[in-house]
Amino acid sequence: MTEPDVALTDYALALECAVFCALVARSSHPPLRKWWMIFFASIGAGALFGGTVHGFFLDKSTTGWAVLWHAAILSIGVTATATWAIGGYLQMGERMSAAVRRAAVWLLVVYTIIVLTVSSSFFVAILMYLPATVFMLVAMVDAYRRSPTRPEAYGIAGLALTFVAAAVQQFRIALHPQYFNHNALYHVVQGIALFLIFLAARSVRPATAREARSEPL
Repeated sequence: MTEPDVALTDYALALECAVFCALVARSSHPPLRKWWMIFFASIGAGALFGGTVHGFFLDKSTTGWAVLWHAAILSIGVTATATWAIGGYLQMGERMSAAVRRAAVWLLVVYTIIVLTVSSSFFVAILMYLPATVFMLVAMVDAYRRSPTRPEAYGIAGLALTFVAAAVQQFRIALHPQYFNHNALYHVVQGIALFLIFLAARSVRPATAREARSEPL
C-alpha cells in the first residue's frame, strides 16, 4: 500500500458514509430522504475510489488510476447535485426547489462532459462542489433563523467544518509528513463534519413542512 494513512482514512470515510446512508434511509424526512442517501452514498463512493487510488494506483500512467480517479471526481459531482437539491428543499417551496434540482442535474451533465473530455483535475471538482456547499450552508442558516433548533445548528457546524477540512488539505497541514499527511488529516476532519451533517439530516424538514407546521390552526 503506497499511502496507507490516506487510503485507510479514505476507507474509514467510506464506511462511515455507508452507515449514515443506511440510517437516514429510515429516519430522515421525506422528500429529503432520497437526496440525503445520494449525498452520503456519493461521498462514500468517492472516498472508496480515492482510497484505492492512494493505496494502490498512484501511477497516473495506469488504467487503474484513470478509471478510479475519474470515478472519484464524478462522485463529487453527484454529491454537489444532491447538495443543491437539499439546499433547495430547505430554503424554498416545491416549485422553486424543483427548478433548482433541474438546474443541478443539467450542471452535472455539463460537469461530466468536462471531466471526461477536458480536465479531471481536483480544481474542477472544487468549482463544482464549493457553490453547492455554500448554498446548503446558507439554506441551513436560513432554516435555523426561522426556527432555531438543534438539527439545523448541527448542520451549520458540520458544513462550516467542511471548509476547515478543505483548508487543511489546500494548505497541506499534516500531523506528520510521512505517517499522517495533510490528506489523512483532511479525512479525519471531514469525518467529524459528516457526523454533524448526519445529525442534521435525521431531523431537518423541508421549508414547506416547517411552514405548514408553523401555521395557526
